[in-house]
Amino acid sequence: MRSPALLKKLLLTLPTLFGVLVVVFVLMRVVPGDPAALMLSSESTAQDLVEARKSLGLDRPLPVQFASYLGDVLKGDFGRSITMKQDVMELVFGRLPATLELALTALFIAAPCALLLALVAVYWRGSWIDGAVDAFNSFCLAIPEFLWAILLILAFAVLLPWLPISGRLDPVQQLQFRTPFYFFEAVLTGQFRTAGHLLSYLVLPAVALALPFMAVIARVLKSSLADAMSQDYTQLARVKGFSEARVLSRHALPNALLPTVTVTGVHFVLLVGGTVMVELIFAFPGIGNLLYTAAINRDLPLIQGVTITFAVLFVVLNTLVDLTYALLNPRLSEQ
Repeated sequence: MRSPALLKKLLLTLPTLFGVLVVVFVLMRVVPGDPAALMLSSESTAQDLVEARKSLGLDRPLPVQFASYLGDVLKGDFGRSITMKQDVMELVFGRLPATLELALTALFIAAPCALLLALVAVYWRGSWIDGAVDAFNSFCLAIPEFLWAILLILAFAVLLPWLPISGRLDPVQQLQFRTPFYFFEAVLTGQFRTAGHLLSYLVLPAVALALPFMAVIARVLKSSLADAMSQDYTQLARVKGFSEARVLSRHALPNALLPTVTVTGVHFVLLVGGTVMVELIFAFPGIGNLLYTAAINRDLPLIQGVTITFAVLFVVLNTLVDLTYALLNPRLSEQ
């Protein structure tokens, strides 16, 4: 992908981000309730409420509020959380790594399993194994992530009390980390006992997210593989005497991965944004849980900060997906 094309794509993200800013600003002003009232105790007077609204800038005309809001966003200043009394970006960046770690763990579970399912289904296409893989994928897709979370808790925390069901780590243990990516840091630094402890907290929410994700990838990859197996280059490979397994893995799979990468990337973005319910069920301290808390308390600065962070993350991840697809497809790199 040439630089002008990449620059054009990056510039097109600016209207998207601006639209998100407008939507968040408008919605937070039309939803019933006064966020300034949350800052006050039951003993506060009407004058206290006026002062609170003034401190939040809610006493000014909407165009002035939006201009001030836009200027603060461009400076990376989202103010302080009304309910938590902390800087919004500190709260967001304190929780975001946990969500990314959870989503990436789900991806690392879903992708290899989807690859295996697709290869097995195509290799034995038309047999009962193919039908069983399709039925399994449909079953995984039919149950949403939050329901998988509940079923996994019942199975592996109630009936078989093997795994913890809340939090990110045992608060009793005194664990020290240099980065907010606890599990990945433990693996990369060779602290495998610590990594195992952290994985015990990650595995259930990650599997709950991974099962529907895996089914989507497997379906797309299976369809792409089946199409590739009927192309001329695979037929030629068979004529040369290559085994079906080699034709599938060496010739069909590399070409089938192109559309699968795009679908996987897009659904991974949706996965990151869809962790809210799973994080709530497992009391996982991620950004989804933070967004729910902010929405319940109508914490205006915190809602704006989390929502805009999600929007920026969505744009960045989609751009990375496009770049990856361009690298894998030489024809696009020439455009």
